[in-house]
Amino acid sequence: MNAHRHEAEGVEASPRLLGPAEIRDLAELLEVTPTKKLGQNFVHDANTVRRIVQTAGVRAGETVLEIGPGLGSLTLGLLEAGASVIAVEIDKRLAAQLPHTAGIMQPGKPLTVVTQDALRVTELPGEPVRLVANLPYNISVPVLLHLLEHFDSLQSGIVMVQSEVGHRLAAGPGSKVYGAPSVKAAWYGNWRTAGQVSRMVFWPVPNVDSVLVGFERADVPGTESERVATFALVDAAFQQRRKMLRQSLSSVLGGTSATATAVLEAAGVDPQERGEQLTVADFLRIARAAAAADATG
Repeated sequence: MNAHRHEAEGVEASPRLLGPAEIRDLAELLEVTPTKKLGQNFVHDANTVRRIVQTAGVRAGETVLEIGPGLGSLTLGLLEAGASVIAVEIDKRLAAQLPHTAGIMQPGKPLTVVTQDALRVTELPGEPVRLVANLPYNISVPVLLHLLEHFDSLQSGIVMVQSEVGHRLAAGPGSKVYGAPSVKAAWYGNWRTAGQVSRMVFWPVPNVDSVLVGFERADVPGTESERVATFALVDAAFQQRRKMLRQSLSSVLGGTSATATAVLEAAGVDPQERGEQLTVADFLRIARAAAAADATG
């Protein structure tokens, strides 16, 4: 029995989204064995798909970016909601099959598949306003930061990530899970957790829990060169997160505790604070103070 007939039977038996049987049929057809390397866990529950689409606030007619569509579970949900979908998929087999699956399950709906690594894509055939994705867990933070850096049109989104990563993205200063991803994500906007997702809606069942994380883009607080400088400070601060800033930042602020202290005081930041207490605005003030010190030094 060919793939299209498998999928067509699924249409007759249920709403036009993928269920467990269709997921396994497609995987068998394509000889796809989900791999941990690519972080592949396919959603097979239609209610979960519709919940993600609804939580994302997807509106008919808008262009949505999806990363790692896999076998198409979420893609079909987005098309069902009336979105025009740009799907970026690194796996050539999955990318080639996706338009065929969509043509059977959601015929006539606007779908463009880009066969590329999401960490390398810098141009898209359109300007998506929303990001909705079940992100591969092993690269979720780098992918998010890359997309927000390169695609200004993205104004909001909902992504499904590993629970630990999601709570870190949405954390504020002082939280035990606040870290470099929290600060860098805050450069681009405001983040929130938007509900847990059972591991039982995936095939194969992952070893970790998942969470939905939402974001709303805000105006970036500084220039691109200031972002690079700020992120370097963030990395240094959290590599030695238990140390005071005058120590953890000394390597990037003049080489000594004394030079770091001078820059921190110029920025209005207590040198005895730790990185986990600072907002992205605080780190930006330090970057600007460091630049001013370099200019006058």
